[in-house]
Amino acid sequence: MYAEERQQAIAEWVSRHGRAAVTQLADRFDVTPETVRRDLDRLEEHGLVRRVHGGAVPATAITVLETDVDSRQHEQAEQKQRIAARAVALLPSGGSIVLDAGTTTSRLLDGHRPDEELTVVTNSIPIALRLTQHEGVNLTMVGGRVRGTTHAVVGPEAVAHLAGLRVDVAFLGTNGLTEGFGASTPDPDEAAAKTAMVDAAHQVVVLADATKLGREHLHRFARPDQVDVLVTDTDANPARVAALETAGITVVLA
Repeated sequence: MYAEERQQAIAEWVSRHGRAAVTQLADRFDVTPETVRRDLDRLEEHGLVRRVHGGAVPATAITVLETDVDSRQHEQAEQKQRIAARAVALLPSGGSIVLDAGTTTSRLLDGHRPDEELTVVTNSIPIALRLTQHEGVNLTMVGGRVRGTTHAVVGPEAVAHLAGLRVDVAFLGTNGLTEGFGASTPDPDEAAAKTAMVDAAHQVVVLADATKLGREHLHRFARPDQVDVLVTDTDANPARVAALETAGITVVLA
């Protein structure tokens, strides 16, 4: 069986069964696990499957599960650092931003001069703690319920607080972004807080590594036309990038 034929057969198997493990596919097609992983990478590039831990699911599968922030901190770490470093240029000098909880957004102000004036509103406890060391930052912490998975402040109080604000730029992380559905996340409270941030900002910048592109989660917080800029890494599938640009999103590669 040629590689193209095997990859097509794998895509059909995943679609029919809803999920497939690397070891299961290796046994079925009599190839090594390394070969299966390469096949799955190729299929994900073409939008036919979505890689998950240990295997793959159909590309159209809606994700409702979410890993905690400590686990995600080390995933795609190099790419996230590049994205954050590139996004520093989008900070409004002497202006105001809202910064949501996330493993990429948390790196954004690493490149910001501690003495440079900037008004920051955040619902992230770790980010707020780090920014107390920046003497030039006028910091506001959003109040509400703390969500342990992401260390983010969410809930009605947080949404009400954000609804009364207006900032220059919102810098948001996301669990998924597509040209059709927009930016999404598995948790409704997280989505509500992010939506309030989108509504509060003149400009919306999404920071997301390439693995988030093409994914859709249960709760949307921004339509494609509400996202002004996406900063992602150079591993992004060119077809995905082109589709997002066609939807009106400016894509910056880091």
